[in-house]
Amino acid sequence: MHRAMVPGVIILGLNAFHGDASAALVMNGELVAAAEEERFTRMRHDASFPANAIRYCMDEANLGMADLDHVAVSHNPHAKFLRRAGFALAGRAGRRMLFDRTANIGQLLRVKKAVAETLEEDYGKLRARVHFVGHHHAHLASSFLVSPFENAALLSLDGFGDFVSARWGVGEGHRMRLTGGVGFPHSLGVFYSAVTQFLGFPKFGDEYKVMSLAPYGEPAYLSEMRRIVRSDGLRFKLDLDYFRHHQEGAAMTWPGGTPEPSPLWGWGMVRRFGVPRKHSDQPLEQRHQNVAASLQTRLEEVALGMLQRLHKASGSDALCLAGGVALNSVLNGKVLEQTPFRTMYIQPAANDAGSGLGAAFYVHNQVLGGARTFVMNDAYLGPAFGVGRCRLALEEAGVTFGELGYEESIERTARALAQGKVVGWFQGRMELGQQALGNRSILVDPRRNDMKEVLNARVKHREPFRPFALSILEEATGRFFERSQPSPFMLQTYRLRAGAERVIPAPTQVDGTGCVQTVRRDQNPRFYDLLRAFERHTGVPVLLNTSFNENEPICCTPEEAVETFLRSRMDVLVLGDLYAELGVPGIEARRSAEHLVARNGH
Repeated sequence: MHRAMVPGVIILGLNAFHGDASAALVMNGELVAAAEEERFTRMRHDASFPANAIRYCMDEANLGMADLDHVAVSHNPHAKFLRRAGFALAGRAGRRMLFDRTANIGQLLRVKKAVAETLEEDYGKLRARVHFVGHHHAHLASSFLVSPFENAALLSLDGFGDFVSARWGVGEGHRMRLTGGVGFPHSLGVFYSAVTQFLGFPKFGDEYKVMSLAPYGEPAYLSEMRRIVRSDGLRFKLDLDYFRHHQEGAAMTWPGGTPEPSPLWGWGMVRRFGVPRKHSDQPLEQRHQNVAASLQTRLEEVALGMLQRLHKASGSDALCLAGGVALNSVLNGKVLEQTPFRTMYIQPAANDAGSGLGAAFYVHNQVLGGARTFVMNDAYLGPAFGVGRCRLALEEAGVTFGELGYEESIERTARALAQGKVVGWFQGRMELGQQALGNRSILVDPRRNDMKEVLNARVKHREPFRPFALSILEEATGRFFERSQPSPFMLQTYRLRAGAERVIPAPTQVDGTGCVQTVRRDQNPRFYDLLRAFERHTGVPVLLNTSFNENEPICCTPEEAVETFLRSRMDVLVLGDLYAELGVPGIEARRSAEHLVARNGH
């Protein structure tokens, strides 16, 4: 790495007025705090100004507004101005999009004032310089500049950001050199989102549901998908007869903070695939499953083909991926199998939630020439709560609990898991990103065939085709899976070894794969020790791990964890070393739960 040129610099990175709003704080080249706004407002994918996330980051570092040197925003309102203007002049849709974007640009340009209002300080005290960083520059910075690589190929794929859907290039030392991209109206993210909507999943972020549905079908419509997206090396192009965003605009509203995307699919899809599924309550037919399988296969063909060409162009065996498409764990799991790349890095908030931290590192490294001294080895960057706050949350809810030591807490939890109990596990700092990685998790025994159904009936209430992920000791990964590369952020799906699905059936997908989080002790000592303790009881160093929530953002506070525990049918709640188990020693906790539910009206 390079010697620091900017010691003492403090940078606040923001994704604001856009889906998955977030804030991150970089001090002296180190990422000290980061969180998504949805965790505080309890509105999924909150697209407002990340005021709560900003306050958390500043409080975590004990900073005031006058301490900030720079504010980095992961959008550039001036980017692609001529292209935007040309589209606006081309028709009504363009004018409508321009109106929407102009309003958004106005918000971004007032970001300095919004930061001051958030921190309740005089605007004149904010001496920080504001930087507008290109959206994909921020995405790529969020991966490469916190990766362990000195040199790497870079690829960002998403819907659209600053009128661009893809960017690629090379990272060397503390700098990135971007060499190409794809712009509006062509987008792999829009392709996947449009078909997701066509299949009856219209909400922002529903693409992961279609990825989970794909293994139940066959790619019977692959030839049609190849007409919809044509690719040539690093470039791709949509057949716009199948879409409407180029005619009607790709508008997005966020009433109350939650993004609501406009319809993206066009009548060409109806001609090819039949009547669209109008909503998620309609039955899923084999046709829908085949469309999902064909969509996933075509995404993989195009993206892996791009990576083949990028490897040759970059000359690097290391890869950094970013953008919303980089959350597709099935695709990610095939990168090292089907391309020449030998190692890969994706940070846990590869979607827009991580673009704020990328903007901050872009300013630190690329703009200011600062050293690369930080590697993002874990995702534990959010709020933590002391034992006093956790104890109070339990007491106020009337939950009976015991205060255990570290080892006894680990041992008792492992024993409960081995007995088939459902455990809410709330520990340390909250994770950044969409995955629970052992600090805000619901855990169960992966050996039980019925555990997926148990979780859905008692807590999660998800579609039956959606699998659950798993956590495994990193050193044991090769015993259960055909690949043993680390996957610390649960963003890769691996194929199980022959017979392993009989040992851990609960998190195994219908196609014999599983979405994997590998765990090292230096990343999360307590969770590692729990996995080891469970292995001592069962011989299996694996737990089924799903997020600590129930149709809402992942729990942030102990109060939210207790409430979720009480209104669901979990058996055990562990807040640090505070241990509550329903029915032990009596029925007191269950009765308290019923009183709480009645009081809150759930």
